[in-house]
Amino acid sequence: MPDFVYELRHHPGLVAGVDEAGRGPLAGPVVAAAVILRAEDCPEGLNDSKKLSASRRAALEVEIKARAICWGLGVASVEEIDRINILWATMLAMTRAVEALGQECQHVLVDGNRVPDWRWAATAVIGGDAKCLSIAAASILAKEARDRMMLEAAASHPHYGWESNKGYGSAQHLAALRTHGPTPLHRRSFAPVAQMLLI
Repeated sequence: MPDFVYELRHHPGLVAGVDEAGRGPLAGPVVAAAVILRAEDCPEGLNDSKKLSASRRAALEVEIKARAICWGLGVASVEEIDRINILWATMLAMTRAVEALGQECQHVLVDGNRVPDWRWAATAVIGGDAKCLSIAAASILAKEARDRMMLEAAASHPHYGWESNKGYGSAQHLAALRTHGPTPLHRRSFAPVAQMLLI
């Protein structure tokens, strides 16, 4: 289970955890979250969002937002993903999430193996959502926010199964792409979508 060890290495000062959701899907934005937790008041059960049930994630999202010192979300659009590629769009979303915190942090812990080119001191933590409580909290907020976006999008584009696959390349999604073609929310720089545009 994640703990507060990484955060404590960088005290004194506020340490934010950052994670993203939606790097791999064929459709929809990439969403990042930043969270600064109180060491003495962390919600119990924080973990990598992928290891939690939907109901547990939803409950923890409410707790995180109520008990964190502050939190912020950042989004990079489909157009930005196609223009600058998914890696740099992810870095852009992470930057926007930290900017949205509303408080200045002294250090940022970023899930993954690299950090954005930004003004904050930062450390990349591979598998950070399973190691750092702040990153785990960020992973939950990012996933919950993006899932809601894809549920809303599914109402306008009902053929692709986004209510269940959240834009990932499931069999239903790929079949609908072949039948109905891409929507404005599809990432045209991603191979399965690009191939449909050539047909």
